[in-house]
Amino acid sequence: MRLPRRKFLHLAAGAAALPSLSRVSRARSYPTRPVTVIVPFAPGGGADVTGRIVGEHVSRTLGQQFIIENFPGAGGTTGSIRAMRATPDGYTIQVGHIGTHAISVWLYPHLAYKPDVDFAPIGLAVENPILITARKDFPATNLKEFVSYVKTDAENLNMGHAGVGSIMFSFGLLLNSVLGVKPTLVPFNGGGPATTALMGGQIDYTCSVITDVSPHVRAGALKGFAIAANERNAALPDVPTTNEAGLPEFTSAPWIGLFAPKGTPQPILDDLSDALDKALDDQEVRGRFFDLGGVVPDKSRRGQQALAALVHEEIARWEPIIKGADLKRS
Repeated sequence: MRLPRRKFLHLAAGAAALPSLSRVSRARSYPTRPVTVIVPFAPGGGADVTGRIVGEHVSRTLGQQFIIENFPGAGGTTGSIRAMRATPDGYTIQVGHIGTHAISVWLYPHLAYKPDVDFAPIGLAVENPILITARKDFPATNLKEFVSYVKTDAENLNMGHAGVGSIMFSFGLLLNSVLGVKPTLVPFNGGGPATTALMGGQIDYTCSVITDVSPHVRAGALKGFAIAANERNAALPDVPTTNEAGLPEFTSAPWIGLFAPKGTPQPILDDLSDALDKALDDQEVRGRFFDLGGVVPDKSRRGQQALAALVHEEIARWEPIIKGADLKRS
């Protein structure tokens, strides 16, 4: 039977469209169930807060819950190993940062993963400058007095951190190296518990990511002496930078990003990257980060390739820093 030309062309066009429709259908089939977001630290810290802020928006964009699961331990490497070993199907992703995906390479000689090999980058989420912070009754009113006091009485002081390999640990030891001091190091199971201990006067000072402590500094529950950045932060406009306050050797910009296990299908990675990008453009999300002191990256620094390049750069940058400060741990 011969078909009329018009009907034949119509059927042919429909058949040609099937592969395209199939691709659209496959793209929209993810996710069909909740996604687990591994945060390798305790609740309340910068990585946890970032995961929750971004996760709420990404959940709305992709139509499924993004559920935070905290797996603290070993400076974030316990949760990172768990994420690396997860099935690469897009249903387990990780919040990682400069500690878990760069500094850890030089801190742990027997690290069970290679950050630049065993993960598929999704995108950079936020940068959180370091704030030199102390208990509210610490006997110093500015960074110069803080430095003088620490140098004089370091053996009687306690510096808290969120575990070996955490941002607080690495940058705290870097600060101590710059100052030439060795206070007692007190580990906690995350940035949140360390901040709580600092507010309770159980420890004397920390090098905290600004998102962990800015509300408490504003409220007067903690002292903030200087932000390790080139510019002041809008969340704490009265706190000077380390450059302004006389400690230019201590400047940093820790970052937090999203990662998936190696082998996660590219269309799924693209969906996640696009959803993260939408979240970072959302005014409510930006406002929440802004209030905490987090800096949202501009478009040119987002996405998979940009984060992959950042991980490579940071691994190389931290090798001489860690080895020079003798920070390596087994």
